[in-house]
Amino acid sequence: MGLEPSKENFGSLADVIDRLLDKGLVINADIAVSVAGVELLGIKIRAALSSFETAAKYGLEFPSGTKLSTPAWQEALTAKEYCPQCEKKVAIADLMSDGCPWCGWISARTNPLNPAIKTS
Repeated sequence: MGLEPSKENFGSLADVIDRLLDKGLVINADIAVSVAGVELLGIKIRAALSSFETAAKYGLEFPSGTKLSTPAWQEALTAKEYCPQCEKKVAIADLMSDGCPWCGWISARTNPLNPAIKTS
């Protein structure tokens, strides 16, 4: 019985972009042009690509004039976790108390049908 070649399924472009924005990407580059040991030109490039939520999580600075008091920012700053069933991001408080709004997953802590968990 020989090994059969298989193709890995890496997902769509949307999956790649979602992962990139979720985790973020930072590029740091220093370029120097020197002649005979004398630096003639120095360029420093710092670039970050991420969602605002990820940037806020890691403390990156935002442009001046950014209004952090808007409802969208408050939503972005809410602690979130991945649902163990559908892997969508849901606020931790909602996930543990109400379950996942996307797939209906319910935590064992809040499941009234689970006799091992006693709520008081």
